[in-house]
Amino acid sequence: MSGIAHAITLCVHPEFKIQDNPNNSKCLDGWRYIPIELIDLPGLIKDAWKGKGLGNQFLSIAAQSDALLHVVDASGGIDSTGKITEIGIGDPISDFADIEEELIMWYHKILEGNREKVSKLIRTGTDISDAITDLYRGIGVNKNHVKETFLITGLEERDFDNFDMVDSKKFASHLRKISKPTLIVANKVDVEGADKNFARLRERYNDSIVIPVSGDSEFSLRRAEQKGLIKYSSGSEQFEIIKSEDLNEKQINALNFIKKGIMGEYMRTGVQFAINVAVFKLLKMNSIYPVADETNLTDKKGRVLPDLILLKEGATISDLAKEIHTDLTKGLLYGKDLRYNLRLPVDYQLRDRDVVSLVSAGKNN
Repeated sequence: MSGIAHAITLCVHPEFKIQDNPNNSKCLDGWRYIPIELIDLPGLIKDAWKGKGLGNQFLSIAAQSDALLHVVDASGGIDSTGKITEIGIGDPISDFADIEEELIMWYHKILEGNREKVSKLIRTGTDISDAITDLYRGIGVNKNHVKETFLITGLEERDFDNFDMVDSKKFASHLRKISKPTLIVANKVDVEGADKNFARLRERYNDSIVIPVSGDSEFSLRRAEQKGLIKYSSGSEQFEIIKSEDLNEKQINALNFIKKGIMGEYMRTGVQFAINVAVFKLLKMNSIYPVADETNLTDKKGRVLPDLILLKEGATISDLAKEIHTDLTKGLLYGKDLRYNLRLPVDYQLRDRDVVSLVSAGKNN
């Protein structure tokens, strides 16, 4: 099951003192809401990497993902089999560890199952990074991921034919982590005792980002906002009660708890923050605004700052042209930074919130 969520970033239109007319996103109160696809993965059972249960389905969906948001029940209300149990019985640390092990073993299985193929390619002169990248290409692994894994694991000087099971699993573990960056979402942090599990998660997985989340609080705030009872924007650190006279005692108590127990403790419900962290920190995406008319900052239909394109850190003017339309790369001369009126070479690495036009031979784009 999939749905559309939004990553949120400050819009550039106030800086240019113009009113925008978004096309592929929306702008509310100076914030750009960028649609992204969230896919809900089916549950895993032990040995899913061997194909048990919905293992193959889970892994095939995970393969299409750029990043993984692992939602754990910080209240301990889920047991080791994935069933709802008494609060405090389950262990979110073990829940995450079990899933992580399945993912690592999936990567490990791919490597071990193709040893002969990789060895043969190496003997015929193929670079080992290219040979291994080819194995994982279908699940979003690129050569940089492989080369970085070799560097981190210290296995770059080791003869591949001499890799033992410890070496190959070490390699698979780091490759999984690099190619599918993962965020731990500690949900139900509003439940009594969950704060202790949240602290344990952060201590145990101190090399990962752990976000405290109260999904129920976010849902309650959005529903109250839709009814016009409060003013609230997803991800905000506060909300304003508009129609207090229309709130009953139960609703008032719930809102007070969210204000003090959630926002007072964690600053926010965490739902939107988790999405933003995944997009802008884990995936290192930059927000780029391409326009056709450099004077009015419009597209060819006259829409002001119509599109916001997310590009990974290190993306260039040439990459932006490819993202917009492959034909734009033909005759591409340079880009133009419209904030500082600078000419940018095609290999210029774009920065977050750049507003640019592309100039090709004979025409502007």
